Amino acid sequence: MIGTMALSLLAAARVKRVYNRCNRGSVWSGVTGGEAAAMILRQAGIRDVEIAVHDQMLGDHYDPIHKRLVLSSENYHGSSPAALGIAAHECGHALQHQSAYGPLHWRMAAVGITTYANQVVMWLPVLGMFTGLIEPMVALWILALAWGLIMLFNLVTLPVEFDASRRAKLVLRRLNLIAPGSEAVAVSQVLNAAAWTYVAAFATSLAYFFWHLLPLLNGRQRE
Repeated sequence: MIGTMALSLLAAARVKRVYNRCNRGSVWSGVTGGEAAAMILRQAGIRDVEIAVHDQMLGDHYDPIHKRLVLSSENYHGSSPAALGIAAHECGHALQHQSAYGPLHWRMAAVGITTYANQVVMWLPVLGMFTGLIEPMVALWILALAWGLIMLFNLVTLPVEFDASRRAKLVLRRLNLIAPGSEAVAVSQVLNAAAWTYVAAFATSLAYFFWHLLPLLNGRQRE
């Protein structure tokens, strides 16, 4: 628990540190994150995705169900390399959706069951501890299954996020929205740091999956 928590905290702290360092000044093109997102979507022929603004810092995301690209106010109005990199990354998910990118659709299909799995790992230990209604071995099997589902969801998320970052870097260069050199390096640093949060999430779920599965396997061997 301590190790996986430390890994997650380090990844999150690195994102904030790199973001703050690269969220300064303005790119040579002078466009904002919101303008860059509109240009990328328009250039790709995507007309049915709404670009929305919210106040949550680093809560930027693409909603494939409602076709909404949500940017924080700082990234929507900002013209730093960090703002353009994150805006382009979220556009990368819209590009994936347009091209029917397989892992994105797998992740969309798994959202519902993964939500239930998250509820299971949160409440089942508490329920078992205070009520005693569930046999320990049965609870272990349920928790191992739930963590296995979460782990697979996080595994599918990795190619989705890395591919969106790859698309973002390519389209920013192709549309001449960032200059080669320091601006391109700053965009890469922000997107690479963000990607490690997903790696940390996968490593955490993998560790908890084996944490619950190994006692069950050892029990069978003893039998």
